Amino acid sequence: MKRHAAVTLATIILGAFAPLLAQDLTITNVRIIGPNATVIERGSIVVRGGKIASVAAGAPASPAGKTIDAKGMTAMPGFIDGHRHINTGPNEKTQMQALLEAGYTTILSGGGPAEGNITLRDHIDKGVINGPRIIPSGAVRLNGTADSARADVRKLADLGVKFAGEILLTPIPGPTEKEIENLKAALDEAKKVGIIVQVHAVSSKAMVAAADAGVPLLVHLPNKDWVSKEDAKKVAAAGTKVLGTVSFGSPVFGVFANDNKPRFRDGKPWPEGIIDGVRLGEEAGYMPVNARTIWDAGVILGYCTDTNYDPKAGLDHELKMLNVMFSMQDLVKMMGANTASYVQMGDQIGTLEPGKLADIVLLDGDPLEGYWNWLKTKVVVKGGNVVVDKR
Repeated sequence: MKRHAAVTLATIILGAFAPLLAQDLTITNVRIIGPNATVIERGSIVVRGGKIASVAAGAPASPAGKTIDAKGMTAMPGFIDGHRHINTGPNEKTQMQALLEAGYTTILSGGGPAEGNITLRDHIDKGVINGPRIIPSGAVRLNGTADSARADVRKLADLGVKFAGEILLTPIPGPTEKEIENLKAALDEAKKVGIIVQVHAVSSKAMVAAADAGVPLLVHLPNKDWVSKEDAKKVAAAGTKVLGTVSFGSPVFGVFANDNKPRFRDGKPWPEGIIDGVRLGEEAGYMPVNARTIWDAGVILGYCTDTNYDPKAGLDHELKMLNVMFSMQDLVKMMGANTASYVQMGDQIGTLEPGKLADIVLLDGDPLEGYWNWLKTKVVVKGGNVVVDKR
């Protein structure tokens, strides 16, 4: 009887932590989108211990674990959102599942209380709920003193959080001397304690000031004015990486209500609802053009949605706008390798290569044909585990 109870207890414990155990897996008969949008038309991917063991044309030489016949489907790296507002809460289970089903396997939190980010990450890592890999961030404020900005940075380090959330710089008329002084103090402290600083700089003046100060990451493109080629080159020369949020200013339809009325991404009327906007909706023009300008200057441009509404709708909205200015080959690089580099995980995710984490999305169709096929998620693998299967 005691032996039976012990076996039962062990079974319950293993079941509770099943999401943590990386699976072996073989995917066959699959179109594979490799680095730089190279294509293997009928190939295979073998996963061992949660990492990609091989990516090759034809049948696998040495299969492992469960086999998925992906005939008619395409394998891409799991989607990464470099800036999305998430936190723990009563609806986290539903929200995290929706992110997985849209194809997201890694999310860098857009901010909010760092403690809530940590709780959400831990709920997923411990198997309490299913969800993408969560990278927490936390607030650093510039509206106090240099010493208080340093203190905010040290607090994040004490919590084990590696990213500062979006630090706001005044866009119009531009950052104040005090903001730049406090920003430089935060950057100096961040280097000492290993924190990666992100800045919200949504005008050309703010963007260049941030790059000049040594900011490594910008969470948004300018949406208040046009970025000149000269300013784009300054950002490229500084090595500052930028996230797109290209659809920020364009209206959303059919997400908050099916009444054919344009809305901003928080559900308020468009264009009046645009945050700090000029009430004309011209931000919808600035963002995609500025994205192309900095891309052509050689800036590493990554992908994010900066939303908290339905993940698939957000993916659709962002891809539609990116589709105006970028090829599908560009988007493979932007959403994969570039965003992985932005979240400091370029050696682990973002491309389907041996040695990297097995974060894989199987899509129904060819993503190089058009962005609409990026919305047809059938299977999602995160770290070797099949977390979504809609076949």
